[in-house]
Amino acid sequence: MEHINFLAFAMPAFFLFVYIEFRLAQRSNRPELFNYESSVSNISIGIAERLINLFIAASFYQLYYYIYNNYRIFDIPSNFLVWIGLILATDFVWYWYHRLGHEVNFFWAAHIVHHHSSEFNFTAAARITTFQAIIRTGFWCILPFIGFHPKMVITMLIVHGAYSFFTHTQIIKRIKWLEYVLVTPSVHGIHHASDEKYLDKNYGDMFTFWDRIFGTFQEEEEKPKYGLTHPLKSYSFLWQHFHYYFEIYELWKRSKGFKARWNAIFGSPADMDQDIRPILEKRFLQDKDNPSHRLKFKNYLYLQLGISTFLLTIFTYYFDSLDASDRIFVLSFIIITLINCGALLEQRKWIYYLEYFRIFICTTYFLYVVNEVEYFIIPVVLMFLAEQVFSLGEKYQNVVLQLETSE
Repeated sequence: MEHINFLAFAMPAFFLFVYIEFRLAQRSNRPELFNYESSVSNISIGIAERLINLFIAASFYQLYYYIYNNYRIFDIPSNFLVWIGLILATDFVWYWYHRLGHEVNFFWAAHIVHHHSSEFNFTAAARITTFQAIIRTGFWCILPFIGFHPKMVITMLIVHGAYSFFTHTQIIKRIKWLEYVLVTPSVHGIHHASDEKYLDKNYGDMFTFWDRIFGTFQEEEEKPKYGLTHPLKSYSFLWQHFHYYFEIYELWKRSKGFKARWNAIFGSPADMDQDIRPILEKRFLQDKDNPSHRLKFKNYLYLQLGISTFLLTIFTYYFDSLDASDRIFVLSFIIITLINCGALLEQRKWIYYLEYFRIFICTTYFLYVVNEVEYFIIPVVLMFLAEQVFSLGEKYQNVVLQLETSE
């Protein structure tokens, strides 16, 4: 895949900028800019998106080329003025994709994950799901259809994405004069706010004039409160990805008649019944006895995120040379690890069995590599015996699931 080696360095670069932002927050005596649980959740979702996109991003590029080669309206050359036009067209398409992502339930289900975080920092920029990537690719197809060459489109999308990353921070102070043209951290922070006056504002990614033209621009007045108007009560990796699809389905079941069911899917999120999410959370999530407590053994989470990031970097760099079994193993291992991180934050006791499953995947892959996969039952038996003899589950929960009182 073209750009694959370049993308291998995306995650290390991301952590470098997060570290710089964290240190600047400490130096500025603003520790509230980072929250442990929320940051772990943000990073986990970012890792998953980068990982899964490795398997499907090539299809995005092929789609651009297919549309360009067979259906383009114009033959647009490559020159300075065309590049200026492309960056404007890209942000214009983004504005409408982004706006519809807030105004249509089906699109909001993919985009809402980006707004879960009560933080507004570089880690929040990572909250992009593969569902969102697929949907916005459909909008990007307009560009090769018009006649922009796919290489130009792909290059501009990389530039566009890089710019938007740096608008997710509170470290950079407000630059009021720049807001007349460009999206700044202050402008984009309003978009992430849950205050009523800030809702559904500032959809542009690079330029503010689309919002000004279409009446959705709002400058910062009072300090924003970030996140959803109705925050999730969970850091579960899976729940954060799928909860709104469950909400749509629940609303669809409640609805009577074609129009009502159509609106359940393609209507406005503002019309979603607000009693649905609490009902689903009670049905699918455990109630915590001590909601004011948090995980004490944080180093285990850091280790898992570190291993996942390292694996993803190496995996991205060598993706083209790996066979199907290598790819399936790395995909499975990282996804299970990310689910594990969410379960740790949730203090779920069943996480212990997930640990065994991860060991099973590793041992089975190793046996496959050495052509001894028929002996996969041996590690299973050893794990079962170790559990019976040493009561590892009890020891694991006593150590890994220790709690401390949060301030």
